Amino acid sequence: MAEDRRPPAPEGRTVAASAEPVTREPTRAGPAPRFRDRAARLMSGPPVVPEYPSRVDLHTHSRRSDGVLEPPALVAAAAAVGVRVLALADHDTLAGVRELCAPGAPELPLELVPAVEINSIATGIGGLWEGELHILGLGVDPTDATFEAALMAQRESRTTRFGMMVARLRELGMPVDEGAQALRTAPGSSLGRPQIARLLVDAGHAPSVDAAMRDLLARGKPVYVPRQGLGPTQAIAAIRAAGGLPVLAHFADAPTRRDLVADLMSAGLGGLEVHYRHFDADTVAEMAALANALRLVPTGGSDYHGDGETYAEAHAALFVPDEDAAALFHALGRDATAVAIAGALAPASPDPAATRSSAP
Repeated sequence: MAEDRRPPAPEGRTVAASAEPVTREPTRAGPAPRFRDRAARLMSGPPVVPEYPSRVDLHTHSRRSDGVLEPPALVAAAAAVGVRVLALADHDTLAGVRELCAPGAPELPLELVPAVEINSIATGIGGLWEGELHILGLGVDPTDATFEAALMAQRESRTTRFGMMVARLRELGMPVDEGAQALRTAPGSSLGRPQIARLLVDAGHAPSVDAAMRDLLARGKPVYVPRQGLGPTQAIAAIRAAGGLPVLAHFADAPTRRDLVADLMSAGLGGLEVHYRHFDADTVAEMAALANALRLVPTGGSDYHGDGETYAEAHAALFVPDEDAAALFHALGRDATAVAIAGALAPASPDPAATRSSAP
């Protein structure tokens, strides 16, 4: 069990409410299928019907990678709909987590889980979406220098790839150079295809972010450039060394790829993203059964980025059981936090006075 080496989070922190920016695409009711650089299939079975509004979201993104909200705005939006445990899992960076937890930062209204998502290069493993396996690192130590060095190398590779894709767009007569040069990113941020997709929309070269991803930036399309970086076992080892729990993210094929999951477990994989917002009910059931059989920690999240939807709209389609948060903290060796969170998330007991007053 990995030791939690993070400094204790300040108690009772709050964040001033911040309005969510208007997105470029029309919002949709219910879960919005998105074409993302993620190893997940769009599900077509019966949707998940939340048993209660989710108070846990262990997979979100901010502007420090490919999300649209600033970290404080994301926290405020999540807290506004009742989320009590939130993981900020930007790609290859913990910059947003550090901002939120920096000395003098506004207090947080929820329990923040330091997290990261690594798009690992699954060389030699067939049948994978874009040849990648996405590994979440939940509960990593934001002060771990070795882990930060690994993430910095990932970000540098992303910057190189970003420049190559911008150059290809220029060659294809769809320049976004001006927008790319004007792109203001905070120190420690990571670049990726969604930022380029938004630039294409702004420049009038694509009708939507999804269309830009699907028609231009996806693997096998004209602007695609192969990713370079950590492999899955390397990502898992790095997360473990930083005190975190490595979780296989949004991998709907896991129930039919148990040999692959077993190989990852032998390398240190500890969790499986079961309650993923874009999974249908049948897939969630299959993933839950697999996690239980293999004794992997079940996690879940919205994978919120913000294109075409507000956080509240994404949250409405999300169901992550409270137990996922307690199991995560237990796996991280934070049993006291697990107990405290379980108590905080427990539904309030009925008011006896109210019960008596409503009796006939």
